[in-house]
Amino acid sequence: MADTVEEPQLHNGTASSESQTDQHPTSEPLSDADPKVTDEIPEMKPEEEQSEVTDAKPEEVKSEVTDAKAEEGQSEANDAKPEELESVVSVVKPELTHVNLSPEENQIRSTEGDQGTSQAVMKKENEGNRTFTMRELLSELKSDEGDGTPRSTVSPYSRESASQAAENNPAMDLINRIQVNDEEGRSRQRVLVFAARKYASAIERNPDDHDAFYNWALILQESADNVSADSVSPSKDDLLEEACKKYDEATRLCPTLYDAYYNWAIAISDRAKMRGRTKEAEELWQQATNNYEKAVQLNWNSSQALNNWGLALQELSQIVPAREKEKVVRTAISKFRAAIRLQFDFHRAIYNLGTVLYGLAEDTLRTGGSGSGKDIPPGELYSQSAIYIAAAHSLKPSYSVYSSALRLVRSMLPLPHLKIGYLTAPPVGNSLAPHSDWKRTEFELNHERLLQVLKPEPREMGRNLSGKAETMSTNVEKKTVKVNITEIVSVTTCADLTLPPGAGLCIDTVHGPVYLVADSWESLDGWLDAIRLVYTIYARGKSDVLAGIITA
Repeated sequence: MADTVEEPQLHNGTASSESQTDQHPTSEPLSDADPKVTDEIPEMKPEEEQSEVTDAKPEEVKSEVTDAKAEEGQSEANDAKPEELESVVSVVKPELTHVNLSPEENQIRSTEGDQGTSQAVMKKENEGNRTFTMRELLSELKSDEGDGTPRSTVSPYSRESASQAAENNPAMDLINRIQVNDEEGRSRQRVLVFAARKYASAIERNPDDHDAFYNWALILQESADNVSADSVSPSKDDLLEEACKKYDEATRLCPTLYDAYYNWAIAISDRAKMRGRTKEAEELWQQATNNYEKAVQLNWNSSQALNNWGLALQELSQIVPAREKEKVVRTAISKFRAAIRLQFDFHRAIYNLGTVLYGLAEDTLRTGGSGSGKDIPPGELYSQSAIYIAAAHSLKPSYSVYSSALRLVRSMLPLPHLKIGYLTAPPVGNSLAPHSDWKRTEFELNHERLLQVLKPEPREMGRNLSGKAETMSTNVEKKTVKVNITEIVSVTTCADLTLPPGAGLCIDTVHGPVYLVADSWESLDGWLDAIRLVYTIYARGKSDVLAGIITA
């Protein structure tokens, strides 16, 4: 299933026309190649989502929210719930047989992560390491270009030499041959050509100028967007290939250039999408994942790079041999989850995680799993998928892609709750109780609270007139663990010797901490994400949307 949800994976997308039907909406594909599963879930065309960030191009990254900044906006959930949960989540997939939940792709050119911009980062000469957005650069270039005669402080002879050197460059030859039909596109391309000459000349003067190589690569990448898909002279692929060469050179000269690795990965991904599910595409997707990995190593808190990395892995999983697919999918899940934990309201990654879980459920149902005995039942995977899709919709109810996907998976939720499962809890008010006093019981999570569910214990009352033993349920109301969402301060994993063996969970509230233990680490991932998402939805003032989903 899988911008670069690679951001919502449900996989790949284009966001311009949100076409969807109740029956087969296509998810928010922000990567041009949709992971298949017939009967698609909402498919987003790269413009509708681009308002948030998809394959964002240097200047046209339409940013609708700051979570789509080049460096922050880009989808993992291997949430295994205890076996008992199966009784709550049916393995039957209501009307979802073969739905294509395409991930929402968040691939946009790298930007200054903490700024509100979503334009590609450019480096300007004589400005040290200060970065400039593509929009700022193009604006300056336009003013420099004026009536078409760039202003320069160099002599006419120097300018002529530099111009000749640039014109003899293969990359410049490609850019000069680009033909654009509309006036706006032609005006933009003139500026890009001028910028390309500027960087070609800079490299002639200083072959070790990594900023010039990086900026030139962005110009080539941006120029590729001005080329129609059917163009052959030059082709989009030719321009992207040249951009990749420039990124390669920039990173050789400056191995710590995060932005170059990130945008290079996007260029490689764009090339891979043009090749379908071929061996060449597989090699390109692998290269893209390697570059995203390097980008994350250089900037570990880039949720957008993590999301794109997950999307690239999701695409790769559609091509690799079947024996390798599950491992690749689970790695994609881990990247989406990591992105969410860096940015709790990153709805694209949340949605993408839901779609990849949906795809895993489809595969497990079709193949019967790996047979290792550790496979999560398909019904539980479908339920997990629905939780993330419901959360993404709650955070962005205006996205028709999320709405369409939700219609398909809502019935897989344990309504009127968001999640039901088992946790081991101490007696109320005594978290230091002996391990033998901790009890494994059912818990329910909705938009308002996490509540322990205690079944009434029958007790023998005596014998009736016929002499038979008679039992009745106790009417004594027992204290239960209850955590109101509005009182939560934080939710974290917990390793403490005072807790019973297992995956510890600490919910810190205004009244103090609440300690619980999940059945497994996979189950803990599911509880952590679910509780954090419900709290995030509350903090964003969207609890009424979530309430409408699970109680309607």
